[in-house]
This record gives sequence, C-alpha cells and structure tokens, in this order.
Amino acid sequence: MKKQCVDDPEKLNWEQFWQEKLEMKKDKNKNWDKAAPNFHKVSKKDDYQELLFSKLILNKNDTVLDLGCGEGSITLPIAKQVKEVTGIDSSVKMLELLNQRAEKQNITNLHTIHKPLEDITYQELGNYDIVLASRSLNGIKSINQTLKTINQIANKYVFISLFGPNNWKIENEFLKYIGKKPHEFPGYNYIFNILFNMGIYANIERLNIKSYREYNTIQEAMNNGKFRLDLLNTKEKEKLKEYLKKILKKDPQTGKLYNIKDKADWILIWWEK
Repeated sequence: MKKQCVDDPEKLNWEQFWQEKLEMKKDKNKNWDKAAPNFHKVSKKDDYQELLFSKLILNKNDTVLDLGCGEGSITLPIAKQVKEVTGIDSSVKMLELLNQRAEKQNITNLHTIHKPLEDITYQELGNYDIVLASRSLNGIKSINQTLKTINQIANKYVFISLFGPNNWKIENEFLKYIGKKPHEFPGYNYIFNILFNMGIYANIERLNIKSYREYNTIQEAMNNGKFRLDLLNTKEKEKLKEYLKKILKKDPQTGKLYNIKDKADWILIWWEK
C-alpha cells in the first residue's frame, strides 16, 4: 500500500494501517472448527468472563447481538440475563456446540447465524439494544465498515474487547528464541482512532486479568493454541518443547506448570449511543 503523507493527524487512514499490520501477520487465520471442541476448556482458565461481565450494562428487557459468539462461554450467561440473544460466528462447529449447550441448559431465547463477521449488514439484522464483539474483531480486515455497521445496529451500547499490548509475551519471546520476527495484531489504538474519525468518542478500559495459565504437562502447554503448532515444523516443535521446559516452573502445592508472564491481556472499548 502507498505511504500516507498528511498534514492533519485526523486525516490519517487508520484502516490502511490496520490492514497493513494484518497482512504482516501470517498466522491470523485460525481454524476455529478444529479449535471448537477444546475452546470452552481454554476460555475458562482465567478471569476474563468475570471482568467482562462486571463492565457490561444489561437489563432483562434487552436484546443482544453477540458477534463471534463461539461456543457460548459469554453468550449463554448473557442469555440468562436478557430478553433475547443472537449469536453470529463463522465456525459451524462452534455454533453446533453453542446450540447443544443451550439445549442442555434449557435456554430458549437464543438464535444463531452462521456468517463471517465482515458480512453482517444492518439490512439483514436490524437493531439490537446491545452489540458485543468479545475477542472477535482482531482479524477483521474491513474494520471501518464493520464498525459502522455495529454502531448502526446498536440502540444503547457497544462493547468490544481486543488484544492488549502484553497478550503475546511468551509467544513472541519464543519466536525470537527460534530466530523469527514476531508479527502482532494491530493494537487497540488503531480502533480508537478509527472510531474517533467516525465521531465516536469511546471509553477504553483494561480488563486486569490476574490469573496466569497453568498446565499439567509440557505437551498440554504446547497444545493450548497460543503457539499455533500447525504453523511450526518438526524442528520448531522440538525447540518449543525445549523453550517451555526452560521457562515453566512447577507450583509445589498444585504440581502444575506455569509462568507469571503467561496470561491474557484484554482491552475493553465501549460507547453509549
């Protein structure tokens, strides 16, 4: 893409910066159908859900649109608090698991739509009181249009969570360890500036995740999804095992392996309509 030369920072094309950063990140396209069966176990390992729910503004008469709903770790608790929820996800397997879990919990106010988030339109979906995009917009290329559509759909509030700057600490250190340059997702500041240029003056809060990840074995640590084993060759996988043996410590009380830097970092961006 062509470099931008402008004399007014408000004229910067932040979507172009966002797209350029995404193009550099070769491992952005994760196979969510493959990840679906174990995603619920991984998502429950920290206090993200509790922190997110402490910030959401919901009441029993609200309708909620959950973008990137996955297998329902956020969607199902919301459904128990509001009038109606629609979950949208690009993974068929995630939606199958969500609907199975909803049926087991006797949740009847949930609807699901199989669709990439980039393809949502106001014409199809109409209005919802709340729009939530929990950990789902980091890899969206057409971010300007998606944010405009989200804002148009929402009647009351929009809540978006994105990777914080410390989210990939040990993963990036591993890439350096094997001589590769880390390519991170675009920062949350890109979204803030895109919204600012739309005339949306959003609130930004850090969800202060306290719990770090714990593993029973080195292999479990390798399989947690963060290291993208599908993108590593045999030699690099051996290097990963060597690296984890070096950095993980054993908790003498629980016997579990951990590293205090191995925890999620999430930023919440939200605004009132």
